[in-house]
Order: sequence, then C-alpha cells, then structure tokens
Amino acid sequence: MSNTERVDLPLIEADAATPAAASPVPAPAPALSATVPCCPPLTSEPLSEEDAVRTAAMFKALGDPVRLRLFSRVASHPGGEACVCDISDVGVSQPTVSHHLKKLRDVGLLTSERRGTWVYYRVSPGVLAAMAAMLTTGSPEPGRAG
Repeated sequence: MSNTERVDLPLIEADAATPAAASPVPAPAPALSATVPCCPPLTSEPLSEEDAVRTAAMFKALGDPVRLRLFSRVASHPGGEACVCDISDVGVSQPTVSHHLKKLRDVGLLTSERRGTWVYYRVSPGVLAAMAAMLTTGSPEPGRAG
C-alpha cells in the first residue's frame, strides 16, 4: 500500500488559440488586493516601564503554587478577608506561609491588619480588576486598552 494519494487538479479550458487538449496545469490562484490581519491588536499601546515592572512583580508572585493558593483562599474567603489561621493549611510550615504572605503583601496583592495575635488578610482594592484588565486588554487599568 502506498502513502501517496491521487489528487485531481482543476484543468484550464482550451480556447480557439490553444490546442484542443486540456492542460494539466492548475489555474492560478486569484491575487489578493490587500493583506488583512487575522485579528486586531490586543492593545492600543505598549505598557509603560512602571506598569510593566509592577504587573510583572504581581504575576511573578503568583507564579508560585503556594502563593497562588494563599491568594485564592483570601480572595474567595467569605467576608472578603481571611485570618491567617483559616488559610494556612497549604502543606507547608507556618513560617513558610508567613513568608509567602509577606511576598504577596510586598507586591501589593494583599493588605493585612493585626488583631491581637492574629493577622487578617484582604485582597488589595482594585487588584482583581487590574489583573483581569491586564489579561483581557493588555492594560493594568480597567477600561483602558493597553
């Protein structure tokens, strides 16, 4: 059995000036008048250096699975805030949890407030909207296209 398959090519019809036999040469493809992009650009302008540095730091912090889980636990916690005592069961030691939460605070993803012996965490205002905007429009500001 052969791996080749027969392909029937369109034939160019003969006119009075050409021999009666049809030519086995395929008809030329129609010429395109203009190049059309497959899709519009995602952003209208590139990120500023400041926006790029800030956004990269936020996404880099979330690049660690433990930090991403901690952030997710705070973001999804009832009432919009979470005590460290309620979110620290992520399979690492308490000092490691504290280290990861500090990283999330340092890049502006979380805010914290000490109440007695416990620390409560919240997602920083506007962070989720800014991250969603960055992923959909290329701009860290909701409603502004790159």
